[in-house]
Formats: sequence, C-alpha cells, structure tokens
Amino acid sequence: MEKRHVIAPATGSPGGAGGAVFGSNSAQWISILALVVFAVALPFALSKYHVFELTMVMIYAIAVLGLNILTGYNGQISLGHGGFFAAGAYTAAILMHRYGVPYWATLPAAALICFVLGVLFGLPALRFEGPYLALVTLAMALATPQLLKYFDTWTGGQQGINLPKPVPPHWLEIDRDRWLYFVALMALLIAIRIAANILHGRTGRALIATRDQPIAAVAMGIPTARYKTIAFGTSTLFTGVAGALAAIVIGYVSPEGYSLFLSVSFLVGSAIGGIATIGGAIVGGLFIEFVPNLANDISDAAPWAIYGLAMLLFMYTMPRGAVGTVWPWIGKALMRMGPHKIE
Repeated sequence: MEKRHVIAPATGSPGGAGGAVFGSNSAQWISILALVVFAVALPFALSKYHVFELTMVMIYAIAVLGLNILTGYNGQISLGHGGFFAAGAYTAAILMHRYGVPYWATLPAAALICFVLGVLFGLPALRFEGPYLALVTLAMALATPQLLKYFDTWTGGQQGINLPKPVPPHWLEIDRDRWLYFVALMALLIAIRIAANILHGRTGRALIATRDQPIAAVAMGIPTARYKTIAFGTSTLFTGVAGALAAIVIGYVSPEGYSLFLSVSFLVGSAIGGIATIGGAIVGGLFIEFVPNLANDISDAAPWAIYGLAMLLFMYTMPRGAVGTVWPWIGKALMRMGPHKIE
C-alpha cells in the first residue's frame, strides 16, 4: 500500500506559494518565468513614486517571509520583528554613514548581525511558548525606539541618520528609483528561493513537526530546541536584510520609524497573506504598504477604523490568508480541468 505523508496545519498548508505543488514542473517554471518578466517590465510603465511603493512592498515581503518561517512553520509567535528590522536598518546606516561601506556590502553584514541577535534572543525564548513568547518579543519591540535614542553617538538619536541614495551602474540607463527596485526584486527572489529550499527539505519537515506535535517530535529524536533556535535566527536574518534594504531605499533612519506598530504590521501582513505560505509574504507586503494609505484616503477622521474593517474583511472571507485560501482552490480547479495532479 502506498504511503502518503500529508501535513495539513490549521494556519495553511506548507508549500511553495500556498500549499499546493502541481505535478507539471514545466507549467510551474513557465508561470514563474512569466511573473519574473512581468516584474522586470513593470517599473518602466509606472511613475517613480509608484516604483518606490512597489520597492517597499518587496522589502516588507522579505520581512513577512521571515516571520512566516518562525510563526507559520514553527509556531513561535513574535511581536518583536520590528526590532530586528531596525537592527538591520541601523547596521546598514552606520556602516554607510560612519565607515563609507558600499550599500551592497551592508546587506550580508545586516544578515549576519541579525542572525546572531535572533539566535541569542531565541535561546532564552525557548523557555516560553505561545502568548508568553509573544509578550517577551513585545518587550523588545517597545524597547527598540528608546534604545536607539539612548545610543545617540552611533544612531544619531532623535535626529536619525541621513543616507545618500545609491547610484546605479553607469552602463544602465535607468534612474536610482528603478535601480533600487531591481535590487529589492533580486533580494526577494533570492529570499524566496532560500526559504523554499529550507522549508521543502528536512529542516522544514522538522520545523512543522515541532510546531504540530512537539512531544512526538522529541520521541522521534528531533532536537526541537535546536530547530526552534534555527527558525528564530533564520527569521531574523530575513527581517534584518529587509531592514537594511529599507534604510538604503528610503535614505533615512530614525527611532520613530520602528515603533510597535511596525511589528504588529508584520504579523498582520503574515496572517492576511497566509501565515504558513511563501507566496503569502508578497500579499502581506502589499497589505502593509497600501492599506494604511488607502484608509487615510478614505477617512481622515477614523483611518484606523477603516484599517480594522479591512483586516476583518480579509479574515472573514479568507480565514487561511489570501494565498492559503485561494491557492488550494486554484489547484482543485486545475485538477478538474486536466490530468495534472496535486502532490
């Protein structure tokens, strides 16, 4: 009898974009190639401001992807990822402002520092679970702006740090905004590829087992503490790179930009897109970037009421997140239309 291993988490099923992987690899690659070509052509059809907005969408998507690895695939709730986002941003800003490091060289530095911070933070966090872990990470989110103001010799304090916008290669006849768009796009594609390799392999199965059945995972010999720490470090690595990219793209960092609301926004974006999906990170980035602005445009008097209603609408209509709800439906529709099977 053929053995089939099926994992169906409550928050959404694991998978490339939303939990379903189609049997036709050629169709997958054609779809991916078409999306990449569309993404490459898109900035040339938009204004500089809209290009900037889409660049921020991709940056937020990288941060949400990191949170999805931690919360969606490993079950650890974090309300402090805005602090790691700030750590990556200030790493890039300090290296560029004080030491003249090229902007591209600050990305691996931010990744390394945030990975170490995540591992160090994750070790004591192993003592906590569920809402208790959320409270610990919440404390970090609340403390981050105050710490940035306190160490003003390095961080610039309340005034922050101004950064020059990177100059595109001279052989490319594009402006800075479109160049930074392509830098963010490349970073997002690399992040998605790394996340897919991690989550579709042995590490991903161990993370999901630790989340769903921790006692059984220990009985099977899975070192759950190690994998929880790895999940925390990997998650903060992604978020740190996103923070560094945001500092480079915006050209400015200040403590007010990394309040508790940023951490909450990452968690909201993760839930809206699909908390246990990879493709949901992009939907989460779109929500973080555009919905608050749309709420302000609709109502100057009560923008947060509009924001809350948008959240409720998404969660009622798509309880597994946008990708977690829609992608399986697409898979079933395609299975009815042709011989393709969903593995």
